[in-house]
Amino acid sequence: MRFLVVLAGLFCITLAASAADAPAGDAATKAETTAKSVCAACHGADGNSAASTFPKLAGQQAAYIVKQLSNFKDGSRDNPVMKPIASSLSPEDMQGLATYFSSQKSKEAGAKTNGVGSLGEKIYRGGIAANKVPACAACHSPNGAGIPIRFPRLSGQYADYTLAQLQAFSSGTRANGPMMKMIASRLSADEMAAVADYIQGLR
Repeated sequence: MRFLVVLAGLFCITLAASAADAPAGDAATKAETTAKSVCAACHGADGNSAASTFPKLAGQQAAYIVKQLSNFKDGSRDNPVMKPIASSLSPEDMQGLATYFSSQKSKEAGAKTNGVGSLGEKIYRGGIAANKVPACAACHSPNGAGIPIRFPRLSGQYADYTLAQLQAFSSGTRANGPMMKMIASRLSADEMAAVADYIQGLR
């Protein structure tokens, strides 16, 4: 973790240099330059991260990306790596990056075991009535595309990352989603893993 924090500091220096080199007033060029020189190290130049511990940003709702960057910056979402990076971004920078990544195509992935008829599918599409867990599809849509502005895209997201976020919501270490905190706290470890795996295979 200490290495990642140091790396984030270096990213901030690179970000400042990238911003200085971008043509004045060309927000799209500046965003692409930042994405490829700073964000690419963890998320991939096109938002398709190579490691399952880092979320895919390609095709994500632009408004959701802006919200998360803002939350990293103001501390309402705690992350020692993203905090210094987000703190270096202006609202215009955030919007530019969000627009860039939302326009990229997410690469397809597949569920390992949670396909049709699985526990993961049952939770995603129908929830768990006995535990008052609503269907994920109600907010994130049946195909995982999400509802623009309000709820993020989930389809094709890495199972490892989704599971980590569900665990963080459940434990309270991620506190910028009260609804998700309530839902995750009602899921067992096996249920979280199953629905995360199913989401990875959503199209």
